[in-house]
Amino acid sequence: MTVIDPDTQAGWVPEADGENDADGAEDMPLSMRLSIADTLTLGNATCGFMAVYFTTTGILIPHLTGSEETGMARHSAATAVILMLMAAIFDLFDGLVARKLRSSPMGAELDNLSDLISFGLAPAYFVLVYGMVADDAHQRVSALAAIVVLLAVVLRLARFSCVTLKDGMFQGMPSPFGALTVVSIVLLELPFVPTLLAIIGVAWLMVSRVEYPKPRGILAVAMLSWIVGAMGLLAAWAFDAPGGQLLLQTGCALQVVLGAVIPLFATARRVNTFRDNRREARAAQLP
Repeated sequence: MTVIDPDTQAGWVPEADGENDADGAEDMPLSMRLSIADTLTLGNATCGFMAVYFTTTGILIPHLTGSEETGMARHSAATAVILMLMAAIFDLFDGLVARKLRSSPMGAELDNLSDLISFGLAPAYFVLVYGMVADDAHQRVSALAAIVVLLAVVLRLARFSCVTLKDGMFQGMPSPFGALTVVSIVLLELPFVPTLLAIIGVAWLMVSRVEYPKPRGILAVAMLSWIVGAMGLLAAWAFDAPGGQLLLQTGCALQVVLGAVIPLFATARRVNTFRDNRREARAAQLP
């Protein structure tokens, strides 16, 4: 029975029983329903948060308390980076699942928010902690570099939501790739100034107009294989396997080289396209 409030003249309905509650769930707005792709996106956010947790409890707190357990710091650093790699896997698959099945109306917003946690906050915090625990690092300068990384990801994600690009391409280094490159630079344990400059360079690439191909088809398989291989390198390093340090540094160096080489290929391709267009224009003007 509907009752009329004498003051507002608005009708209200008494609380429904359990059976009616079930019917109400079916009438839930589409914007409130999570799809399979959205669940994977939430997995991405969870991994990013746990990466921050392990960076804090396993690296920062032992350093602040004067603990000399370097093995614990190594395991925690490896765990934090592996969690960022897992976040990248979730980010890869939520897009594939959304294209194959469906995504909820809030899927794009969930994806941006999760990417901000896993590929903005987590790597920026990793850089910040590096500046606090490394012997030759400067804490305030490292904090500034961490802010630059975070803001670069924020700007990149905001631009991605507003700008329509041609299919199959990203504008600027994708945030997962950028986050893993930043972490790789830190794990290389280079002197402070080269590390700082490389991190700022990656942040610039994320907000640049350099085109990067989207991971689809063979490229997606290659990216997944690379991530799984990187997890193996981190595990070998964490458990102090023979040659684990060398393997990790080799993998990190390859990640940094890829981050530097891909823009060169994109620039060369753009230059060649410009030259071809000029040649065609000149040929069209000839009698």
